[in-house]
Formats: sequence, C-alpha cells, structure tokens
Amino acid sequence: MRTIFQFLYVVMFCLIISCGSTVEKPVKINGVSFVASRDSISSKHVDPLINLNANYASVMPFGFVKDLAHPEIIFNNDRQWFGETEKGIKQYIETLHKNQIKVMIKPQIWVRRGEFTGFIKMAHEDDWKMLENTYSNFILSYAKVAQATKVDMFCIGTELESFIDERPEYWRQLIVEVRKIYKGKLTYAANWNEYDRTPFWADLDYIGIDAYFPLSTSKTPTLEECKTGWKTYKNELKTFSDTFKKPILFAEFGYRSVDYAAKAPWKSDREMTVVNFEAQSNAMQSLFEEIWNEDWFAGGFVWKWFHDYEKSGGSLDSQFTPQNKPAEAIIEKFYRNYR
Repeated sequence: MRTIFQFLYVVMFCLIISCGSTVEKPVKINGVSFVASRDSISSKHVDPLINLNANYASVMPFGFVKDLAHPEIIFNNDRQWFGETEKGIKQYIETLHKNQIKVMIKPQIWVRRGEFTGFIKMAHEDDWKMLENTYSNFILSYAKVAQATKVDMFCIGTELESFIDERPEYWRQLIVEVRKIYKGKLTYAANWNEYDRTPFWADLDYIGIDAYFPLSTSKTPTLEECKTGWKTYKNELKTFSDTFKKPILFAEFGYRSVDYAAKAPWKSDREMTVVNFEAQSNAMQSLFEEIWNEDWFAGGFVWKWFHDYEKSGGSLDSQFTPQNKPAEAIIEKFYRNYR
C-alpha cells in the first residue's frame, strides 16, 4: 500500500511540474489588410485567411478628395465600390466574424491621382474648418459602424502628417468624440517617419505605424542585411513603446516582390516591374525574426490581401500582395506560432 501511495505521489508531482513548466504561446494580431472590391464576400473568400493563420483583418472604407488643398471629403456614395462603402464593410465584417476573424475598421482617404495623403494641407482657415468638419463626419460615421458591428479595433486615420502637424488640437478633440461613440480599442496609422512626432499617442490604445522602414539598398538584399537594417529601428520602437507604455502595432507592413524591395518599401509606382521574390521574402522574414516576438509588439496587418485569392499575386506580380508567392508561406509559418 505504501508503495502505491509513493508511486501516486511521484506521478502527481510530475504532473504539477509539467503543468507549471508549460510556456504559454504568445498571441499576436496576425492581420491582413483586406482590400475592398466591387463585390460582396463569402466564406470562400475568408478560407485563405484561415489557411494563412490570420486572426485579424482590417477593412478599409474610403473617402475621396479632389486634390491636396481641397477640403471636402466624399464618402459612402453609389459611385464607390461595394467594399468601400458602409453597406459593404458591414457585409465584410459580418462574414469575417462568422469565420472567427476579428476586425479593425481603418477608414482611408484617396487623393486623386494617388497623391500622398501626408501632404494634404489647406491654404486658408475657412478651408481648414471645412476639412475638419468633413473629416469628422467621415470618421464618426464609421465609428458608429464600428460600435454597431462590435469590431475589436478602430483606426482614426492613415498617414495624415501635415493635417496633424497643423491641427493637433482638432485631433485630440476628435479622439474624445470617437470615444463617446465607440467603446473598443483605438489607434492611428502613422507613416514610418511620422510616428515619433504624432502628438496624441497617450490618448490611444496602440501606437500604430505603417512600417515601411528602409532596410537595405541592395538589389536583392540578403536576410542578414535586412535583419541588420532593423537594429536601429528596433531599439527606437522599444524605447518609444516604453515611453508611452503602449504596444506598437504595425497598421500596415509589407514589401513588393521587386528589385530593391527593401530600399524604399513604400514605393508603389508602376515603373518598378522586375519581379524579385527573393527580395520580398528576405525582407518579410527579417521583420518576423526581428520584431514579431518582442513583448512591446502587438502584431500587424500585411499589405495587402485581395478577396479573389486564385487571381491574386502569382508569378508575374510585382506588387505588395504576398498571395501565391513564396512570401505567403513565410507569413503562414510565423502566424502559426502566434495565434
């Protein structure tokens, strides 16, 4: 009898030690930037996200302005694609939620001819006031959608540095107004060279960065070159996170499958056409190896992911999407470890 008790004691002790030594797998925001289309979506369009081990998607309703000095934002009208409108993102959110994919709503502005939104700037006070009013209408309309659909996160803007530099008090008040409507987590998507002067991080839940940091000037950068390129940024990001006691979120991250993919990762011009999967893959893997496991890092949203998986990306595509390219397997592998 004593021997049996001794044996049971040893078994229980081993079980306790085993349970106590289990290391809980870290969970990150494994996201995709889900591009709006003309059509509604179904589970068929979400299955590739599940195969990627994604657990989050950002949906992006758009507002449009005529030029960088024009104060009126047009949004949610019949001339837009379905996925860019209120009706469309509600349908996208419903379908994503049914498939256990969490959502961030990320309203964005498109300037005619694709001019950079960070340069939006008014010449007169009256125009600034009109811009503030129309931008508030745009953002608060989608904050109401975010609350009604119970999404987990809402982004108050994307790459609007001149607007923020010139009107910081407006942005602080906008955050107050958004919080009256929406009760989830808030962020802003600052450009990689803008985030350190964005003045309202203390009022948000995540420090959102569009992470197009230049890593290497090589035509086909090696993995080690890209990892070395992250060293300075990595230290700065950690310090910034510690200062505000907020996690860093990459509201966008990604690389084109072209030569010099890591030199100026934000470039989307059509003159860069030489396909280079190795450059994209090495840059992508360096981000995961250097950043993803850091305690101060919350995760991010790869730029970008199209609903029609079979027709997206592929061997001739030189753009950002990792779909049907070697980089997709890298994302799938790392996302699997953090969901």
